[in-house]
Amino acid sequence: MRFLVDNALSPALAALLRDAGHHALHVREIGLQHAEDDIIFERAAADSCVLVSADTDFSTILATRSASSPSLILFRGDGSRKADHLASVIMANLSEVAPALDAGSIVIFEPSRVRVRALPIVDAED
Repeated sequence: MRFLVDNALSPALAALLRDAGHHALHVREIGLQHAEDDIIFERAAADSCVLVSADTDFSTILATRSASSPSLILFRGDGSRKADHLASVIMANLSEVAPALDAGSIVIFEPSRVRVRALPIVDAED
């Protein structure tokens, strides 16, 4: 799987995902550490990467644009933000959520649960 790790998380997370056999880059590695969220979002979509972040602005961008990609892994809540912990959470759940990520989804990891929401996000009234 291909991942682009946002600046809200450590570059060590990208390294750990690479060590696990995935293509993973941190935004700092490609000169986007100061980029606006829209630019990072577009880069993830263009490179067919799953965006990994703790920044809820990306889910807002997905909803506003009614976009089907990129997929997003979002860490929420008061859980640890240490790279080794986050990598282990992703790896422990990846086989279960990979089909959803491949199809276009937001996967939200919270300390006590995992939620998956298919993209695009559409208004229930539509």
